[in-house]
Amino acid sequence: MTQTKGFIVMEIKNKAPRINLFSLKTVQMRTFHLTWLAFFLCFFGWFGIAPLMPLVRDDLGLTKGEIGNTIIASVAITVLVRLLIGPLCDKIGPRKTYTALLVIGSLPVMLIGLADSYETFLLARLAIGSIGASFVITQYHTSTMFAPNVVGTANATTAGWGNLGGGVTQMVMPLILAMVLGFGVSETMGWRLAMVFPGVIMLVVAVLYWFFTTDAPDGNYADMRKSGALSPEDDHAGATKGMLAAAKDYRVWALFLVYGACFGVELTINNIAAIYFFDRFELSLQTAGLIAGLFGLMNIFARTLGGVFSDKFAAKGGLSGRVKFLFLALFIEGVALVAFSMMDALVIAVSMMVVFSLFVQMSEGATFGIVPFVNRKALGSVAGIVGAGGNAGAVAAGFLFKSEALTYQQGLMYLGIAVIVCSFAALAVRFSEKTVAEEKERFEKAMQERDALPSGAQAVPAE
Repeated sequence: MTQTKGFIVMEIKNKAPRINLFSLKTVQMRTFHLTWLAFFLCFFGWFGIAPLMPLVRDDLGLTKGEIGNTIIASVAITVLVRLLIGPLCDKIGPRKTYTALLVIGSLPVMLIGLADSYETFLLARLAIGSIGASFVITQYHTSTMFAPNVVGTANATTAGWGNLGGGVTQMVMPLILAMVLGFGVSETMGWRLAMVFPGVIMLVVAVLYWFFTTDAPDGNYADMRKSGALSPEDDHAGATKGMLAAAKDYRVWALFLVYGACFGVELTINNIAAIYFFDRFELSLQTAGLIAGLFGLMNIFARTLGGVFSDKFAAKGGLSGRVKFLFLALFIEGVALVAFSMMDALVIAVSMMVVFSLFVQMSEGATFGIVPFVNRKALGSVAGIVGAGGNAGAVAAGFLFKSEALTYQQGLMYLGIAVIVCSFAALAVRFSEKTVAEEKERFEKAMQERDALPSGAQAVPAE
């Protein structure tokens, strides 16, 4: 246990120094797989309506401005919920928090079909947006389970595979709609019934999360407090104190801005990609959804690459290495987005979108390759504020795409320029010499523990 800036840094024991991807034997790997699966389904439900928007637009008679408002609503509420959910993880633990979010969040997903006007549809999208807070729990939970030498990779992979839901839903929801229509249902009723599917699956995963994960490798916070395994000086349940500490740290707000420039952009593209390709290139709903889905499908590996490179840069350059890589990835993202906005030929536009998507998601992985090291005592609060930055960025970007004065192409170009500017905020993230030395020691220790383990083995909780 070490002292840093007046806080006792909690050292959670038995963090895994290795990711055994095909194993479910340890709680670390069960948590790894359930966190990304839960986040995937939250993302699927969150953006499930996006590829169906051409039908919703015709059914409810929505204008471009009203569609823009629903896009903003879908990401705006998440800013608040992410700020609250981080400290809640500190207080009651990620297991209870995630289970509750899955159960409560499934309700508006299934009930959005009851919307019969612009106002009720707007409220439904606002309510659904709360499940976007699942990201913070995912990053929090993997940070408690994995050691410094692999935490960047673990965070990036679980988040990336979760974000994959945003791409898969673009492809799958039109197919689910087609299946529903195959039973003779009208299009007006079809999009409503199709949204029941993701809500039901979210309920199933909520049950799995409750029974097969724990808050930390050694158990749940409540049990650890009762047994004394989590002593008062080690406990991070002081949510208010942690939030204040995080809010006073300028580095947290620099990362807030950075994450808005990558994850905020991804959320925006998830919302507009299908309708953009549908209108601009006069494609069918299924083809537009398929192309839009490619953007999200890059999460299979792209965000993981961001975490892997963050860990590798850390091995050579320490924490400053992580920061330099984040700046580089974000800067290239902005340049690629500007280029994408200028493409008029479909094939070239799709190709440039794939390149742009690669660096968007690598930037996200690199951001949360840094988050666990900013303030170990206030991990939930830091993750919550930075995560909220993603949605704040999406809200800001949303105004570009609701304006009747701007085309979607112009909005994308201005957004790319904003990303380039924001990339320099990454360079403001600095660490004290003491923190750099401490984290280097932890990193090297984790590497030694990994090398000492037999092939395929992993740290397990003490009995």
